[in-house]
Amino acid sequence: MGKDLKNWNPEDPEQWAATGKAIANRNLWISIPALLCGFAVWLYWGIITVQMINLGFAFEQSELFTLAAIAGLTGATLRIPSTFFIRMAGGRNTIFLTTLLLIFPAAGTGMLLQNPDTPLWQFQIMALLSGFGGGNFASSMSNISFFFPKKMAGYSLGMNAGLGNFGVTTMQVLIPLVMTAAVFGGAPMILETTSGTLIGKIPAGTETYLHNAGFIWVAILVPIVVAAWFGMNNIVDEHVSPNIGSPFSAFAKILGMLFIGLVTASAGLWLMLPANAGGSGWEISKWIVLPLVIVATVYALKLIPGAIRKSLNHQYKIFNNKHTWAMTVIYTMTFGSFIGYAAAFGLAIKVIFGFQHVMVDGVMTHDLANPNGPSALMFAWTGPFIGALIRPFGGMIADKIGGAKVTQIISVVMVASALGVAYYMKQAYGSATPEVYFVPFLGLFLVLFAATGIGNGSTFRTIAMVFDKEQAGPVLGWTSAVAAYGAFIIPKVFGEQIKATTPEYALYGFAAFYLICIVINWWFYLRKDAYVKNP
Repeated sequence: MGKDLKNWNPEDPEQWAATGKAIANRNLWISIPALLCGFAVWLYWGIITVQMINLGFAFEQSELFTLAAIAGLTGATLRIPSTFFIRMAGGRNTIFLTTLLLIFPAAGTGMLLQNPDTPLWQFQIMALLSGFGGGNFASSMSNISFFFPKKMAGYSLGMNAGLGNFGVTTMQVLIPLVMTAAVFGGAPMILETTSGTLIGKIPAGTETYLHNAGFIWVAILVPIVVAAWFGMNNIVDEHVSPNIGSPFSAFAKILGMLFIGLVTASAGLWLMLPANAGGSGWEISKWIVLPLVIVATVYALKLIPGAIRKSLNHQYKIFNNKHTWAMTVIYTMTFGSFIGYAAAFGLAIKVIFGFQHVMVDGVMTHDLANPNGPSALMFAWTGPFIGALIRPFGGMIADKIGGAKVTQIISVVMVASALGVAYYMKQAYGSATPEVYFVPFLGLFLVLFAATGIGNGSTFRTIAMVFDKEQAGPVLGWTSAVAAYGAFIIPKVFGEQIKATTPEYALYGFAAFYLICIVINWWFYLRKDAYVKNP
């Protein structure tokens, strides 16, 4: 078991050179694969649902979009309590337990996928629990922020987030490959339509092992959980984790706070989802429900008595800082877009380019399979791969020229590329040969993903420079929590607009939001009398 660290000060050059650098890097390199698996389990519904369509599972496309949306909303909501875990429970304790929890949805999903007659509500429960992986980002980033000196903030946070986000790409490449062989035994299913992997298309009639999509992560998670327990450290200084108690006490705090997040997320989903998808049938607007879920979670956590309430009262001071709110909006633009597009990209390719859009008896139809359409599973990984790969470079560039300046440049790029994607999406969704628009659609979407990745790195730098060491960790967690709702909003909006036959409207709305972020970033950090000049 990794020992607890006292008198930790990475800003001390002598301590850093003697022992600090090695300890910090060890914690970073265990944190990265743990976070990678979190992203994989959180977002694997974007790939699983594509294959469920290819295998003929008896669900409507709109119902399958709800699985990614449920995981997205739960993961984002769980980031709110996760924001405050490090101070109350310690870094090693938190990363160990939250990574261990991922095994439950991974194993459950693998078991359910073996039966094509499994009802939708059981998949929805697994999607709800896979939100554990989304919540882990907040605690992971908060933890790593304490291990490195400020001058390395862009690098360290960019590496943790960027390589951790490779969980999306790893999942999108690995799952289609492991589904081609009986890696974990079980009976195969037969493809009804063409599928694909990174290396090529797989024709209809081929056997596939969809349940491997869950079981593969169980096999990967077990050694990472062991490494987290024996290789990571709690920092028990006053400004980090002063009163964590025993490991079992820390685990109880974490589980209790996660339970609150699951309850508020479930309530929000029930209010929003239609009756045929297990909801109330009221279908209350997400723009009303999401703020209610966030506020309910924040205040419900404060009702916990004793040491937890005292710690939260201390950490909630971040909400009195105007920069917390400015960076929440800006970070939502970058990370919220990345994670939302990553969740929806594969299914959007399948729905828009995998079907012919033709007039039948004067009515435009969208359910005739397109034999010339691209395989979603061959291309879904490309955007998240570029966005994650480029993120550390965004942090390093920001360390040199300033975070706000880099953020402003990529914001303009995001507006332009989003409008371009919208144009080609509209053309494709009205064409009997949508594949002719796929190359420009894909190219512009990759530019959009790259911009979100660079912007993620630059916003990390800004947060590390604007806030003091004690507040930077909770702010990173809080902003990532709100931004993570992109994993719910973007698949939900895509699903709604595709159902309305106007998918381009989704991108128009996102571009308008990016314009607002440009103004906020300029006002706070780039204008002549900015509060903090180009942090």
